[in-house]
Amino acid sequence: MRKFPSPRSILITGASNGIGAALAIGYAAPGVFLALGGRSEERLEAIARQCRERGAEAAVRAIDVVDRAAMAAWIVGIDDAHPLDLVIANAGISSGTARSADPAEKVREIFAVNVDGLLNTIDPAIARMRPRRRGQLALVSSIAGFRGLPGTAAYAASKAAVKSYGEGLRGSLWEDGIGVSVICPGYVVTSMTAVNTFPMPFIMQADKAAKIIRRGLARDRARIAFPWPMYFIVWLMNVLPPAWTDPLFRRLPRNP
Repeated sequence: MRKFPSPRSILITGASNGIGAALAIGYAAPGVFLALGGRSEERLEAIARQCRERGAEAAVRAIDVVDRAAMAAWIVGIDDAHPLDLVIANAGISSGTARSADPAEKVREIFAVNVDGLLNTIDPAIARMRPRRRGQLALVSSIAGFRGLPGTAAYAASKAAVKSYGEGLRGSLWEDGIGVSVICPGYVVTSMTAVNTFPMPFIMQADKAAKIIRRGLARDRARIAFPWPMYFIVWLMNVLPPAWTDPLFRRLPRNP
């Protein structure tokens, strides 16, 4: 197994809060360059200041991952100055954090950010990493991507797409020297879970999640899924026949 223990040039989307922010702070150290993208420049700057206090160089960019041209220009510009070792495609939304109030438009917005936005992040990075025959991609999916759930069908489906694409991409890019890991967190304290009004079992702080992710990426783990009790539950739900699990899932609370 290959290892990627010490990335020195890292790009993170969705870096203004939650897992993205915790990863940025966790990776911050002397000699490390961090390119932080998100929708709020003010929050990004606050995270960047913490990274700089730890000795890292940090540059922020308020950017929408759905803007394909802007994302490509940003990533190419960063890579020209600081050839990227690690790209973490973390930006994502759920039904509770989507900006549209219309249910049908909300579904399309979730897919646009979670799937198209991820492709807009990793495609330019792959084009740059391939000629160098080195680099690493981290695709943030979710435990929810293992099984479609009522009330969060669009979010679960978008994360299932990320999971399957990342798993296939890992094999496709292996001979190019590019590592690909799919990250499948359970509930983590973020702005996304802050809007949930239902119990969230095994929820963990973002800094703890970031430590698990960093450890898995350093070891080039194909799948970084946690916490293990939640991982086991979704695995079991996939093994059991839908006729057994559907009645249970129909009773689960739902996001607005």
